[in-house]
Amino acid sequence: MPTVVDQIVQRLADWGVGRVFGYSGDGINGVLDALRRSDAGIEFVQARHEENAAFMAVGQAKYDGGAGVVISTQGPGAIHLLNALYDAKLDHVPVVALIGQQHRSTLGSGYMQEVDLHTLFADVASAYITQVVAPEQVPLAIDRAFRNALTSHAPAVVILPHDVQSAEASDVDQSHGVVRTGAVFEPPIVMPSPDRLDEAAELLARARKPMILAGRGAAACGDELAELARRVRAGVVTSLLGKPYVDESLPHAAGTMGHLGTTASAELLTACDLLLIVGSNDPWTEYYPAPGQAEVVQIDLDPRMIGNRLPVDVGIVGDAGAAVRGLVERVEDRPEDEWWATVLDAVGRWRETAERRAAVPAEPLNPEAAVRALNAHLPADARVAIDVGSVVYWYARQLRLPRGVPAHVSGTLATMGCGVPYGLAAKLGAPARPVVVLAGDGGTQMTGVAELITVADRWRSWADPRFVVAVFDNGDLAEVSWEQREMEGAPRFPATQDLPGFPYADYARLLGLDGETVASPEELDAAWGRAFASDRPYVLHLRTDPAVPLLPPASSTPDAAETMRTALRAEAAEGGEQAERALRLIDAYLDMPAT
Repeated sequence: MPTVVDQIVQRLADWGVGRVFGYSGDGINGVLDALRRSDAGIEFVQARHEENAAFMAVGQAKYDGGAGVVISTQGPGAIHLLNALYDAKLDHVPVVALIGQQHRSTLGSGYMQEVDLHTLFADVASAYITQVVAPEQVPLAIDRAFRNALTSHAPAVVILPHDVQSAEASDVDQSHGVVRTGAVFEPPIVMPSPDRLDEAAELLARARKPMILAGRGAAACGDELAELARRVRAGVVTSLLGKPYVDESLPHAAGTMGHLGTTASAELLTACDLLLIVGSNDPWTEYYPAPGQAEVVQIDLDPRMIGNRLPVDVGIVGDAGAAVRGLVERVEDRPEDEWWATVLDAVGRWRETAERRAAVPAEPLNPEAAVRALNAHLPADARVAIDVGSVVYWYARQLRLPRGVPAHVSGTLATMGCGVPYGLAAKLGAPARPVVVLAGDGGTQMTGVAELITVADRWRSWADPRFVVAVFDNGDLAEVSWEQREMEGAPRFPATQDLPGFPYADYARLLGLDGETVASPEELDAAWGRAFASDRPYVLHLRTDPAVPLLPPASSTPDAAETMRTALRAEAAEGGEQAERALRLIDAYLDMPAT
């Protein structure tokens, strides 16, 4: 007789699940054994840690769509999932977590590894959480988990007590107290209101200094957005999550907004008189237009997002592509004017500044130069994963993604350690495409070193073995160090910021991979070339300079820079060589302003 776990696996197959991520444990072994017995063809990917498995599930949803699936035992295994599930919640990504639990008869007794899972996951899985208490409930629980995850773009959790897993499966009949459901989901097509489009078009027509902010919600309408911007002569900036969906080679593409963004984005958002927000919920509110400065139009599929970051004059709820096409039909071509010249000038000056900043000498490597050198080597069919830390600044400011190259990062939770797990999800979803991971030494030491073992275990099965992990090693938790200097006016605290050295490339070779250490700017171009020419995954150990400043792009930069200088002078007074160098680098950067 089939058991509940056989029914669970079959229901996963009914939902089109081809891969699940996880780590085994007694609380979930029934499901894992059912996967072994099943002929449904669902692949199990064993991570080195449950948090990394959940990151992989998030990554799969981000790169390939649908709901990622992670499986975990109860107690410590379940607790480890929380960080990555919050990553999914805050970046609005559907994930289904199947979590084991102790026998129902022991619950409430303080049994070994007993954790109140419903309370533990109540916030992160607010879209849907349930505990299966009877075999008849299984199809309902799995179906509702997927439907709610996909509808809410959020995590859903199903808790599976061990004794329920081993029970005989029940045929769900037509009777009182039993709910029959189906494994089906059809995403809604939400068409924008013609009246709201008319109102928005009127605002665009009378605006003299229009700007567009594109987020991840604009993923499917990049060409239409470019056409709208051309017609109304608007500059285009992106959120961090929206960066891959705008062609940054366009002369009016001003780059990423926010603290880690470009000086062109800050300059133009400070000057605009209309802002059109398309599919973005970017949290950098201080970089939006000031109160009363600009009229605001916002397009979003989720009505909860309208007006979520700043007041709006026209809110358009609906599919971004349909809304943008509707606006294109309603606006006339505007001739090139003074604002258009301002946009092109700001973008041109920023690009010159970015190039010059990457050329500033550092000891040993300028990390901006390391990322900029990747532009000449990034394959047109690559997938990019970015860990959290100072490397996100260099990605946002220096990497120009080819059209169609996806890039993902933990955007809103901004949690370190996502890089290599995301990269693995990207590779497993498209084994014939090359992958590059950009990660700092902090994020790599958190999760990446361990998951290189997973890379070493799996790479021989990939149609294209190229999996490049670039580790930006400056021996420092650099983003936090610079945040301390800028926000607190406090000197760096070495005991909290120093990172132990680790031979990343040597370790890769120990695992049967390949790699090299780069400590000279003259070696960068050839090193990237070797990495992408390798017949196996490759670790580029880039020895970068922690003194390269993380200057914000806004007009407040001089004040921020002076606060940084105050902290650095205190460090220098204690004999900090890095602080002396950082002071010189801040001066060098401010000698090449883009505004």
